[in-house]
Formats: sequence, structure tokens, C-alpha cells
Amino acid sequence: MQAYLFVHFKEKRTPDGEQVYFGVSKNGFDWEEVNNGNPVLWSYYGDKGVRDFTITRTRKGKFVIMATDLSLAYGMLNQYNHSWHEAATNGSKCLSLWESDDLIHWSEQKMIKLGDEDFGCLWAPDIIFDNNNDDYVVHWSSSHNCNNHGFKGIYYSRTKDFEQFTKAEVLYRKEDSGIIDSAMYEEDGKYYMFLKSEQNPGKIILLESEQITGPFKRVDAFDKSMEVVEAGLYEAPTAVKLEDGRWCLFLDFYGCSAEEQGYVPFIADSLASGQFVRSDQSFTFPYGFKHGTILTITMEEYERLKSYTKMPSEY
Repeated sequence: MQAYLFVHFKEKRTPDGEQVYFGVSKNGFDWEEVNNGNPVLWSYYGDKGVRDFTITRTRKGKFVIMATDLSLAYGMLNQYNHSWHEAATNGSKCLSLWESDDLIHWSEQKMIKLGDEDFGCLWAPDIIFDNNNDDYVVHWSSSHNCNNHGFKGIYYSRTKDFEQFTKAEVLYRKEDSGIIDSAMYEEDGKYYMFLKSEQNPGKIILLESEQITGPFKRVDAFDKSMEVVEAGLYEAPTAVKLEDGRWCLFLDFYGCSAEEQGYVPFIADSLASGQFVRSDQSFTFPYGFKHGTILTITMEEYERLKSYTKMPSEY
């Protein structure tokens, strides 16, 4: 029997929101907070805040968290002059990284510089293992000097050990829009990547490919599934394969006040079908999870996390 871990942050106006939080579930439907709803990890380097998490379990059993290095609570009013464009253009060229053997004890925060000075801020990393190349593909969204920091694209780097990384390359661009928040999954030998399209449409889209680095094509059936979803209100897709074989896609709803934000679930029999049905009534959340990633865990790991507490002096 498997359980589930949600690594996320909270959309708050204070610095404690942009830190590492855990939520857990026994079934993927009913979610509970970890550490009494307090952060599990705290960022002390870079912008001193982290957002947009991904987590993976490596082939050697190690857990790796990566995140956007950005604090709006600390930085939006001073170094970014209350400007999203300035944060996107002049923000961190690094991603934050933590490693653990047991989900409880974590390494010191590392700053991984994957962007050179031509890049804007590196947003929303995601990690997928490439069986054909025996390494990990880390991908993220960024603006770039190549188009005067216009439409954002998706970039990637490869690593075998999360210490050495290859030079960043373009993974995907959309000619008529910026794209952000990439999340990629493998099903039956094909790769499926969810993205937030910022325009045309201003919704989540789904791409498929025979290869992990493309070329990619749109899944038309998914576009039809999203016809009932309002444009410009959802981002940060993350998906998980449930124990019964179905896929659950969570979309981050932000078309409201910060206090009301959180994930909305959609269910499909397969990624290939592209047919996702909104399923709000089937899920319960203790609070508004914000831009994270779900990892399947064992029941032993679930129990360990449920009993986990951290004193303020331990951060």
C-alpha cells in the first residue's frame, strides 16, 4: 500500500510562508498537515525564501528537493521594486536544493547555479529520470536575453548525482506565448509534460513526446478537458499516479485572495487519454497548498512524517 507526500509552500505575506512545508495522505484524496502545519525546512541563503517545489526519490533511494530561490515577502518591495517583471528578469540564477535519506534529516541548503547572466530568474524546477540516458533531467522556466526577456521558455540540464550539471539547453518554446511551470511524467514509454500557457490559451496545456527532450506535440483531448476551466486562474500543475492506476492532476487556483488559494483536483484514467474530470468533492485539504509536487511514499514513511515535529530552535 502506498501513501503520498505533498511538498509545497503557503501564499502568505510573511517570510514563513515561502519555506518548505509537507502534507501527507494515505489515499491521495484526504490530506493532512505535517509538523503541526509549520515549515519542515527553512531557506537561509539566496533570497531567503523558496517557492515552487519538486521532489524526487533517486534510484539510490535518496530524496532530493529543488525549489525556486525567491522571496516576495523579503524582496518584492525592495530589490524587485514591487515588480513581477523585475523579479523575473533580475531574480536568482540558482535553484535551492536539499537532500535526505529518510525525509526527516535533511542536508544543508545548497544553491545550484544553472543559469548564466543571459537568464532571468529560474522558476519552478521539475525532475524526471531518463531511463535511456541513466540520468536525471531538471527542467524549469525562465526568461532569456535571446528574446530580450520576452516570452519565457522551458530549459533543462542533466545530472547523474545532483552535484554536476550540464549546460542549460532549451527544452520547449511556444511561439505565441510564454510558458511556465513544467511538470513531466512517463507513461507506457511516452513522456507527458503539463505546462501553464500564459496566453493562447491562458490555461494549462499538455504535450506528449516519444523522447524526454522532445519534439513535443499538443494533446488535443486535454484542451477539450480544460474548456470548462476559467482562463488565467490556474497554474503549477502537478500529477500523481494513484494506487488504482488512475492519474490525479492538481491545478493551483490563484484567482482569489491569498487566503483562499489552493489546489483543485482532476482525475483521468490515463495521461494518454487527456480526459481529466474536475473532482473537488472527492478531496479534502487542511489549508491552501501552494505550488508543490506529490511523491508516492511507503506507509512506514507516512507514519514517520505524521509523527514528525520540529522545535523552532531546530531550524
